[in-house]
Amino acid sequence: MANQVELHGWENSRVRTLRYVVADVFTDTPLAGNPVAVFTDARELEPEEMQRLAREMNLSESVFVLPAEADGHARIRIFTPGVELPFAGHPTLGTAFVLGQPMQLVEIRLETGMGVVPVVLEREGARIVFGRMAQPLPSWEPFGEPEALLAALGVERSELPIEVYDNGARHVYVALGSEGEVAALRPDFGALSDLPAVLGTNCFTGSRARWKTRMFAPAGGVAEDPATGSAAGPLAVHLARHGRIGFGEEIEISQGAEIGRPSTLYARADGSAEQLERVEVGGSAVIVARGEFRLP
Repeated sequence: MANQVELHGWENSRVRTLRYVVADVFTDTPLAGNPVAVFTDARELEPEEMQRLAREMNLSESVFVLPAEADGHARIRIFTPGVELPFAGHPTLGTAFVLGQPMQLVEIRLETGMGVVPVVLEREGARIVFGRMAQPLPSWEPFGEPEALLAALGVERSELPIEVYDNGARHVYVALGSEGEVAALRPDFGALSDLPAVLGTNCFTGSRARWKTRMFAPAGGVAEDPATGSAAGPLAVHLARHGRIGFGEEIEISQGAEIGRPSTLYARADGSAEQLERVEVGGSAVIVARGEFRLP
């Protein structure tokens, strides 16, 4: 019996406790928006363990917080169930809510694979209610296989040029004619996965300040995303470049209703088509769960 107790104690001494917080992002309502798991201290984890934990959580993304290496408050690594991303929007905003509250910050600077992303936090009393992130400026180019993409989506045409934007996550954009068309989409996920490497296919419609979008990312392990912050900023750029909105005008984006996770995102692109100056994406978030993994 003594030997069993000693062995049990030795095993316990080797167990790592990995705490995480789940936040629903781009909503102020629990169980809506896009959930993200934020592992608040990932110093003991190797990258392959982060990937396995992200697969275990099975959310669009999971975040692993590490000590800062540059001039940020913390460094983050972002994983989908299948791949690591240098940048993603809702994980960055969710992490800002999780870390910004106990740190009592007005602005938190998060180091990502695309550089430092500052997030300005707005409060009502002590509670954070809104955050605005300055995203990495995207590049863009025509999409190489537009006919195959339209066929995979089951639509005939796009109202605007089909282009790919890259801000650390690669997104392609297809403009449809009505909200009904966007809501009725039933993509061929296998065909989407076979297309040239993009993280997400974004189908959208709208006018002036209000837009509706859906994002499909089967190649990244996410059939449909409830709210895609990394796609919201480039969408504002795309609309401004093609004259649907003005540079400097904020848009409101609705996403996620078709999968029961309604989300609201805000985006703005400043500058011009020749000289993009700033891309900002904002939204709310609410913390809904805390937990821990105990791993050897």
